[in-house]
Amino acid sequence: MSSSSDAPFGRVVTAMVTPFTADGSLDADGAARLAEALVEQGNDGLVVNGTTGESLTTSDAEKDTVLRAVLEAVGERASVVAGIGTSDTVHTVELARAAEKAGAHGLLAVTPYYSKPPQAGLVAHFTSVADATGLPVMLYDIPGRTGTPITTPTMLRLAEHERIVAVKDAKDDLVAASQVLAATDLVYYSGTDALTLPLLAVGAVGVVTVAGHVCGPGIAAMVAAHAEGRVAEARRIHHELLPVLTGLFRTQGVILAKAALALRGLPAGPVRPPLVDATAEEVEQLRRDLAAAGLPVDGS
Repeated sequence: MSSSSDAPFGRVVTAMVTPFTADGSLDADGAARLAEALVEQGNDGLVVNGTTGESLTTSDAEKDTVLRAVLEAVGERASVVAGIGTSDTVHTVELARAAEKAGAHGLLAVTPYYSKPPQAGLVAHFTSVADATGLPVMLYDIPGRTGTPITTPTMLRLAEHERIVAVKDAKDDLVAASQVLAATDLVYYSGTDALTLPLLAVGAVGVVTVAGHVCGPGIAAMVAAHAEGRVAEARRIHHELLPVLTGLFRTQGVILAKAALALRGLPAGPVRPPLVDATAEEVEQLRRDLAAAGLPVDGS
């Protein structure tokens, strides 16, 4: 497992898609091959069964299968973090325990979505998850999807738990992130690809990325340059990659990530409904975005 005390889950952690076969069935062999390719391309961590892994449409058994496949393929070379977030605390705890049993290195727990719990509910939920296993937990703060932010006072309270060690920040509030970083030992990862460099500037250690599917080496170079004080170089790489860091999100990130992987001949397959695969026009725009960032369009 690749990790360090200041970056417990790695620095470039790709939120991996879940490959499916043409008929929509789970492609566990494809997941293993994709994980190997991503690690070879500079990702030192992977999130499995996150939103980009279409966790809302995979069964618990499928989640366990893909997690075990990825762990067997790359678990000795990269951190493998299991997405276990649901809107139900009991179910989330069950998934956390299953992930620990499978051998996951950590857990990614998103704010319960749609039900919009009060902050006291978030404290109870995340504490239950962190108490359920011996694994380190990364909180996922993405109010644009869940409807509920993890407020700064709540984050400070959760930081007191010994196993809540990190945050995937997609709240896109640099002031709030700075306040938490100044007051706690929580490790921050950018959860918005285009804002990785600004978040690094206020103290983040890396990124949980969708773009890592196609430009892992560039993201790794940017993170390393910033960490080593080569700020101008990090900024240059950020600007160079920006067409992809933004373009992948013209529609749902997993849709275009799978389209990009298909262009490169890597395992991906279709998305499951209610998502729909990229249109021909979206694929052509994706090609232009990749070319604008100086990235190969076809082939691996």
